[in-house]
Amino acid sequence: MDLQPNLNLFFEWLRGANSLLKIGVFFLIWAIAWLPIAIPIAWQFNWHPTKPLKQALKLALLAPLYAIAPLIVWGAATIEKSSFAEYGLTWQPKFFLSTVAGLSLGIGGLIVVFTVERSLGWLQWQTENLPRLRSVIFPLLALALWISITEELIFRGFLLDELQQNYTIAVAAIVSSTIFALLHLIWERAQTIPQLPGLWLMGTILVGARLVDDGSLGLACGLHAGWIWGLSSLDSAQLLSYTGKGNPWITGIGGQPLAGIAGILCLFGTGAILSVGFLKFFY
Repeated sequence: MDLQPNLNLFFEWLRGANSLLKIGVFFLIWAIAWLPIAIPIAWQFNWHPTKPLKQALKLALLAPLYAIAPLIVWGAATIEKSSFAEYGLTWQPKFFLSTVAGLSLGIGGLIVVFTVERSLGWLQWQTENLPRLRSVIFPLLALALWISITEELIFRGFLLDELQQNYTIAVAAIVSSTIFALLHLIWERAQTIPQLPGLWLMGTILVGARLVDDGSLGLACGLHAGWIWGLSSLDSAQLLSYTGKGNPWITGIGGQPLAGIAGILCLFGTGAILSVGFLKFFY
């Protein structure tokens, strides 16, 4: 039996469907493609959903999930008669310059936040652990870039463009950022729930970064990677510790900056810088 005519009809129907339905189909196909890989990994680690998710298992599950993501997006782009370039992912010099600019802004924001908290006595630097940083800093940079490029392609690329077919850019930004925040609950619900407002705001700031960058994902990828790289480097090398003098609602509940006022202010500050045309200083 020739399935091609039926597939063509399905693709034609899907192209004309509402954006939210197409996004639902996208995530369903992504999950179906990932589960045959994820289930044996979970069995190998003797894990089931009621158990806490350890870091090693999380990385083992994330690696194939993110590895197949570009293929799923490529399939969606093919059906939509679009491309990665239209989603904002290109390999032009401007993209790389924007990524470097975003990295600088992301790291710079973290430096400001932690410097202020250190001056107030809310945290202290563990300088004796500096040698640890040398062994993790470059692998974590590569990991941060991989995660950020993948997530930006999906959430600020494919999702945002799809939503704009039926909704305004404001609604598209709100919905894509909400999906972005809620999907983090898959991994660590207890730690993620206090971070949901921060994750949502982070998503909207990254939408703004794409708009400022004339539709390119370079700036958004750099910002996202800078935040991941900076925080994961500090955590892996154990370079700082909180003294307990600062209110967790300010420094971040559970030591998570996005779950505190300081992290929220950092995001607002980043948004303010973007709003005055940060990229002018880099070109």
